[in-house]
Amino acid sequence: MMGISIWQLVIILGIVVLLFGTKKLRNIGGDMGSALNSFKKAMKDGEKDADKSLDSKTEGNVIDAEVTSVKTEEKDKV
Repeated sequence: MMGISIWQLVIILGIVVLLFGTKKLRNIGGDMGSALNSFKKAMKDGEKDADKSLDSKTEGNVIDAEVTSVKTEEKDKV
């Protein structure tokens, strides 16, 4: 009922092209694309840095142990 039809979108697109021109719209699109790419790259670099800092913090806290035998009383409880 209150939705925007295809014809209304075409008219809006035509007005935007007339106001800004195709060259300026192309430049804006390129700028937006490069901004998104740099944002994605920064997010990946941030995740790598976070993983490295997490690994360095937990590196000294690892305890290695081995259970060799279990008493028969403890087996019954489990």
